[in-house]
Amino acid sequence: MIDFDKMDGLAPGIVQDARTGEVLMLGFLNPISYAKTLETGFVTFWSRTRQKLWMKGETSGNRLRVISASTDCDNDTLLFRVEVEGDGLVCHEGTVSCFTRPIDLNSERAPSEASNA
Repeated sequence: MIDFDKMDGLAPGIVQDARTGEVLMLGFLNPISYAKTLETGFVTFWSRTRQKLWMKGETSGNRLRVISASTDCDNDTLLFRVEVEGDGLVCHEGTVSCFTRPIDLNSERAPSEASNA
C-alpha cells in the first residue's frame, strides 16, 4: 500500500528507462492516478499545476509503458521502469530525459561550506 498521506495525498514517481537505466523524469501521483496507472499500464500523474490527471505522452505519443514498478522502503515513493513509446523524447523540451542541466556544485555551496573546501 502506497503511503500518500506523507505529502498531502501525493507520492513522487520516478521514471526510469527499463533498458538503459537512465532516469527520465519525476512526477507526482495521487491514489487516483496510481489506480489509473495500474489499470492502463501507462504512467499517469497528478498535475499539481493543472489539478488534473495527466498521462505523460497523451498528446506527444511518448507514453510511458510500465515494465515494472516498485516502492521505496517507506512506501512513499514509486519507481517505474518503463518503455517509452513514440520517438522516445520524454521531456517537453525535446530531450530523452528531463535531467539535462548540470549543476556546478562548487558554485552552489553555501559561503561557509565553500571556504572550508
